[in-house]
Amino acid sequence: MTNKPEVTFGKITEEGLAKLRATFGRPYYMIKQNEVASKDAIRQFCNGIGDDNHLFRDAEYAVRTRWGHIIAPPMFLYAVAAPQGMEGLPGVHAFHCGCAWEWFKTIHVNDELTCVDVPLDLVEKQGKMGGRQLLQIGRAIYYNQRGEVVGTQKRETMRVERQAAKEKGKYSEVAKHRYTEEELRRIDNAYEAEEVRGANPRFWEDVNVGDELTPVVKGPLGQTDMVEFWVGIGGGQGAHRIRRKYMKRHPMWGVKDPETGVLEPMADVHYESSKSDAIGVPVAYDLGVQRFSWAGHLMTNWMGDEGFLKKLSARCIHFNVFGDTQYLKGAVTKKYTEGDEHLVDIEIRTENQRGESTMPGHATVALPSKTTWT
Repeated sequence: MTNKPEVTFGKITEEGLAKLRATFGRPYYMIKQNEVASKDAIRQFCNGIGDDNHLFRDAEYAVRTRWGHIIAPPMFLYAVAAPQGMEGLPGVHAFHCGCAWEWFKTIHVNDELTCVDVPLDLVEKQGKMGGRQLLQIGRAIYYNQRGEVVGTQKRETMRVERQAAKEKGKYSEVAKHRYTEEELRRIDNAYEAEEVRGANPRFWEDVNVGDELTPVVKGPLGQTDMVEFWVGIGGGQGAHRIRRKYMKRHPMWGVKDPETGVLEPMADVHYESSKSDAIGVPVAYDLGVQRFSWAGHLMTNWMGDEGFLKKLSARCIHFNVFGDTQYLKGAVTKKYTEGDEHLVDIEIRTENQRGESTMPGHATVALPSKTTWT
């Protein structure tokens, strides 16, 4: 018996592309991970991304805010449903690499939420990882129980043939980072310095172009971080009989464990390096929706209880593997008014412990103004 996982290697075929394109523009309801934004679901999501903001988890604190109750962070919508562009092309790997969010309503505790997803397009890309690659694009719309659009998301996912990625070996030199004591102290200091603006309003008039956001640190990434995030968004394909039924319906979405001979979900690339190595990434790595949620954490820390995150877009351009640490930073690039809103644009920068840029992005925040503050 081989000591390496047996991966199902699907191919990008014209037949498969035709089937996928036939779904474009057809909305479908996503399976909901959390139908209700309960205080428990909100807390578990925040635990999964390392967010201890009192507004999202402390009822006694929240009752004293203008909301009068707990609200959910904007990225909680990933805990309702997390469409990632993995439909179609069985056995062809999916790397969820880009998001463009826009929010219209606050998510209140006990809101009932629904997600409708619409596949939109496929764009041929140069095969940097190996072989033929396609960028799969879709749009998700989230509604509350009042029929209001809470938020929308344009999603981008790179589809790559697993065998071609393994053979090209673009990431074959990736390895876990060994930290010095100085590096570990830097991480601890960054955690200690993290600032939640909270009840102290950040007024638009007090913000200046060039202002730096207090960084948020995530890592070093480990298996517990991955498990907690899966719990936080409401899980994956289920366990035991439920998982087996899923795998029978989707056998190409699997990897055979070399020791047990059992077909396991391809999601194991986020837990076990032997599984991720089989598709060309030697160390297990994070989820796109996970890193995007960290960017949301950076923004809600900075804007405070009175702010509203209107837009956030980001793109994963470098793998974040087990052992890596991400420093999420930001800087104000513009402040302006639109109608009665006082807005701030922010450039998001994400760097790992090696100083590599891993997830650039942008955000727009509405802040309170002293001219209308009561």
